[in-house]
This record gives sequence, C-alpha cells and structure tokens, in this order.
Amino acid sequence: MTIARSVWGTLIGTTVSAGALAYAHVALPDQTLLSDYALVSGGLAPVLIGMLALAGACLSLAYGLAIVDPARTAAARVLLLAGAFGLMMSGIFPTDPGTSQVGSLSGEIHRWSAAIVFTSLPVAGWVLARGRSAAPRWNAVRAMSVASGVTLAVYLAAHPATFTSALINGGAYYGLLERGMVLAEMALLMAMALAIGGGRGAARNAVAPTSTTAAEQGRPENPERPEGQERLAA
Repeated sequence: MTIARSVWGTLIGTTVSAGALAYAHVALPDQTLLSDYALVSGGLAPVLIGMLALAGACLSLAYGLAIVDPARTAAARVLLLAGAFGLMMSGIFPTDPGTSQVGSLSGEIHRWSAAIVFTSLPVAGWVLARGRSAAPRWNAVRAMSVASGVTLAVYLAAHPATFTSALINGGAYYGLLERGMVLAEMALLMAMALAIGGGRGAARNAVAPTSTTAAEQGRPENPERPEGQERLAA
C-alpha cells in the first residue's frame, strides 16, 4: 500500500461510515443514540457497516503514518489502532436498550469500547499535530482535535449516567451531542489523512535543493552508475 492508497482508504472508509449511519438515521425510526439503531429491525447492518468502515479508515491512516514518519508517529498510530479496536468491538457487541443502565456483558463491552473510540481519536489528532508547522493542513488537524475533545466533554456532562446531566438538562440533547461528536471525529480522520497526503509534496521538494547545491559546489557526476543513483533517489 502506498501513501496515496492509505489516504484514499481513510477518506473512503470514513465516507462509507458516514453514509451508513446517515441511512440508519433517515430510513429507520428515530433513536436517541446512533448505536441504538442496531436494536431496531433493519438497523444492525448499517450500524455494523458504519463502525467497521470507520475502523478500516483508522487502520488505513495508521498504515500511512507508518510509511510517512514511523518514529515520530508511533503514539498516534497506537491510538488509531486502539480506536479501530474499539469500533470493531462496539460493532460486534451491541448496546443495551435504555439511556443509562447497562444490564448485560455485551452492553458493558459496547460502552467501554465506545469510550476508547471517543477518547483515542482526538488525542491521536493532537499528538500527531503537536510540534508541526503552522501549515493550514496541520491547523485543521489541531482545530478538529480540539473540537472533538470539547464535544466529548460536553457530551459526557450531558449523558444521563452522569450527575451533571440533571443540572444542565442534558437528557434533552445528549443524543444530538453524540452525533456531533461522531461527525467531528470523522472530520478529524479526514483532516489527518489529508495532512499526511499533503506532506508528500513538501518532502519531495525538500530533496531538490540538496541536488542543486551539490551541482553548484562542483561535485563530479557519476554517469557510469545511473542505476545506482536512481535507487538512492527512490
């Protein structure tokens, strides 16, 4: 897999996931949370497809980071793998009906897996963009990481399982916050993919001045071994 395929894999996987969840939202009876659509007739397939497609997007992005900068992106890759694992577990183990009570092992696994997803992806974006230049593509990753983290904090405060929910009437809108959080994290994955894809041109341009400088310094060329030079350039 090349960097371009990794980027496209992330973009396509995220788009498929968004489309599957949008289908569930439009075609099925309204549910408070997105995972609740798996509990209604015809809802398991789109929810499962949406979660597995997003997991594939995380894996594709992690692979691309390993190609671009394996040493510097190790922490972000681990977080992306954790997010992919959480998505797969959330899809395999459906949630329990209701708002705050978990009554089965499947519901407990689903809840903690979702927690891994919602926390690992914003941190992955922030870790990846930390220390990078103020280029527009990295500014977008930082902005989406912050937006995802803030939305997650408000969602947790509004969830009926928390003691703060009654103080802010969170039961009236926490489902909307969950959808906003999911969309923000999808946008974050796309921003990270476009950021590493945009860095390819910069990396290629960074090599060109070195060759020019060598020529200007009068270093002898070696026409007798063009094939070796081509391999080194690659």
